[in-house]
Amino acid sequence: MTERDGQRRLVATSRLMSLILRHRPGDFGVVLDGEGWVPVDQLLSAFAAHGHAVSRAELDAVVATSDKQRFALSPDGARIRANQGHSVSVELDHPRREPPELLFHGTVARSLRSIRASGLVRGRRHHVHLSASREQAAIVGGRRGAPVVLEVLAGRMHVAGHVFLLSPNGVWLTEAVPPEFLRIPD
Repeated sequence: MTERDGQRRLVATSRLMSLILRHRPGDFGVVLDGEGWVPVDQLLSAFAAHGHAVSRAELDAVVATSDKQRFALSPDGARIRANQGHSVSVELDHPRREPPELLFHGTVARSLRSIRASGLVRGRRHHVHLSASREQAAIVGGRRGAPVVLEVLAGRMHVAGHVFLLSPNGVWLTEAVPPEFLRIPD
């Protein structure tokens, strides 16, 4: 296998892990605990049962090299979970934190009308995802087209009583961002 093929395989494995650990565990015979954890052996068995056999070394490589650090292994390495982005019911134990004054959200122009009217809503996910840097938000927004980066007045939101969580990979999470706490470019 070439290095390029190996990289493609890791990306495909990461996408399938996201699908299983964030959105459709039951479709793959995987049972997440209340905090989203699943035994690594159960996940590897699910991969194999669905025609995508993955070795433990490959799984470890996906966790270690994921540019967004989407996954976490338990300290003993026996369990794995997605750090955020779930559409299935889990209760992540991310700590509450006081956010910086500004956070950022990447989106695309076609979403701006709705955002101006309703703010940022979580949709089917548990939280709205926010970035600590404008650059990271542009990368996130760029996955769906030309990115538009919004400024989130997180410090003001916090003072107004909104709760912020910080995931292990540095993504800020909150229930929603009302329009009055957004700076949207024209």
